Amino acid sequence: MTQETQKTVVNSWNEWDPLKHIILGRADGTMVQAPEIAVQRDSPEDGFPLGTYGPYPKEMVDMANEELDNYAKILESRGIRVDRPTPIDFSQAVQTPDWKQGSMFGCAPCRDLLLTVGNEILEATMSYRSRWYEYLCYRPLFEQYFRDDPNFRFEAAPKPRLTEETYKNKDWWSEWNSLSEEEQWERAEKGDWIISEKELLFDAADVVRYGRDLFVQKSMVTNNAGIDWLRRHFPNHRIHKVGRRELLPWHMDTTLVPIRPGLAIMNPERIPLDKEELELFEKNGWEIVEAPKTLLKEKAPYDFCSWWLSMNTLVLDPKTICVEASETPTMELFDKHGFEVVPVPFYKVSPFGGGLHCCTADVYREGGCEDYFPKQIEGF
Repeated sequence: MTQETQKTVVNSWNEWDPLKHIILGRADGTMVQAPEIAVQRDSPEDGFPLGTYGPYPKEMVDMANEELDNYAKILESRGIRVDRPTPIDFSQAVQTPDWKQGSMFGCAPCRDLLLTVGNEILEATMSYRSRWYEYLCYRPLFEQYFRDDPNFRFEAAPKPRLTEETYKNKDWWSEWNSLSEEEQWERAEKGDWIISEKELLFDAADVVRYGRDLFVQKSMVTNNAGIDWLRRHFPNHRIHKVGRRELLPWHMDTTLVPIRPGLAIMNPERIPLDKEELELFEKNGWEIVEAPKTLLKEKAPYDFCSWWLSMNTLVLDPKTICVEASETPTMELFDKHGFEVVPVPFYKVSPFGGGLHCCTADVYREGGCEDYFPKQIEGF
């Protein structure tokens, strides 16, 4: 191997060190996915009532890709290498020996699937049958990284079978929707969501990286078995299971977001930290500030994302951050904390699966694995 190819391509330990290389998703071919146990899409006013499926309108795809391409140009203008996945035909039906699924979904929200820890990129399990084959879009990139970087660890978590036993009830959604709000909260307080503990499951976006500490939440797509597997897979890291009070929790990047060492932003409508979790941040000198409420008044068609994508940001380095261009209060908050704020129009992308953080996956950030929580709390 020549000296030219003996290089480090993959390296990222946290969410804030200087960013040099990233993967950014594409909107091409995204589907309102065919019905399955794990997810229900119901948009009768936009032509897809419950039980129907099909491709997003071309004009929406074009507008989303325009914003994604603009995002890529902004990052590249700052010296950041941007790689893109290779979309496959998401409209085709897929199957395993256990099930058949009428369509797939898309490849805009890279962060859902890909977790970078140091020199490793880990493909998450994914609990949606429509997303089971999504990893194929990224394989050409990983094959190249593997050729170029002799230290790159290319890993995949055990693929789940996703039989009916993977879910607590094949009619879980209809049952959930029949409950009163009080009954829903009772179930949510117990963490009684759709996936069972039959097999290990997690989405990469339920993991937030703080150097040696990884915070992982149990959610609609991540179970206790998945968190236990991550604990065994990363034995040199401290894995903290995070609980939060929310009816249907998905992913961490609109709940508790680290911005730089000692500073994190929190969703004021959720309680992401219990007493011992908050104590861990306080003992180690972290400041947690509340995110301003979004200015967004109406979601676009097919948008299933959180109303809090305003706090779904991408840190380029400890002094620079990308924020949705329309969210003035959020930009002002970061300006007050000394950041150069880079406004990026991105709400045409949110119906395709996320915001500025969701639709990217780190490949390389400068820096190593630091300990930002040297004072630990017993039992957490």
